[in-house]
Amino acid sequence: MLPRLVGAPIRVEIRRSLGSHLAGASIPGRLILLDAAVLARRGEFERILIHELFHFAWVRLSNQKRLAWEQVLAGELRERVKGELGWSAEWRKEILTPADPRLRTPKWRRYACESFCDSAAWIFAGLPEHDEFTLAAAPRRLRRRWFTEQFSESRPVAV
Repeated sequence: MLPRLVGAPIRVEIRRSLGSHLAGASIPGRLILLDAAVLARRGEFERILIHELFHFAWVRLSNQKRLAWEQVLAGELRERVKGELGWSAEWRKEILTPADPRLRTPKWRRYACESFCDSAAWIFAGLPEHDEFTLAAAPRRLRRRWFTEQFSESRPVAV
C-alpha cells in the first residue's frame, strides 16, 4: 500500500505515445506524462506512475536520507549483487565504474535516483512479479526495510 503523500497537486496525463519512453515527469511543472501503452498490461500503470511519483519524493529527501539510500546501494555493489527492480535503474547500474560511488559522480547519483524510484514502485505497486524485477530476494528485503523505516503512516512522503 502506498504511504500517504503530501505536497501540492501533481497533474497526470496519458498521451497516445511518448516515443521510446513510457513516462516522463516535470518536477517544477508538477506534471507526469504517461504513454498509453502503460494501460495494456495489468499493473503497469501503477508501477510506472509510482516510479514517477517517487521522482518528486527523491528531490525532497534530505541529503541524509539520500546518502543513507546510497549506502544501501554501495553495500550491494561491494557484494557484487546483480539485478535491479526496473530497467531504468538496471542499465544505469551496468555502466557504473568502481569509482562512481566513491566519487558520487553524476552517473552514480542518477543510478541512485532511478533505483530509489524503481524500488518504490516494486514495493508499493503490489506486483509480485515482473520481468524487470531481477534483484535477488535478500537485497530486496534490505530495500523494503529501508523504505519501511523511512516512510510510514506517521512519516508521510513529501512529493
